[in-house]
Amino acid sequence: MLERIDADWSTAGLDDRRNAMLAYAQKLTIEPTRMTEDDVEKLRDVGFSDRDILDICEVTAYYAYVNRIADGLGVALETWINE
Repeated sequence: MLERIDADWSTAGLDDRRNAMLAYAQKLTIEPTRMTEDDVEKLRDVGFSDRDILDICEVTAYYAYVNRIADGLGVALETWINE
């Protein structure tokens, strides 16, 4: 399962909740200006609470923030991370 997720999470056979969560996180990361209330509704439709959605949004945004800080400061990747 991990290999399938690593190759392409969208075809890995995940359940609807995980697919919705990852689609939201991907869109927020790649196309943040295109986020709409509909993106939040898709998460609600698969059973996420507003608190869950806040957590998903915060974790996704924090990850992007930390990566941009590291990139902006020229922090080298750990040796165990494949580029």
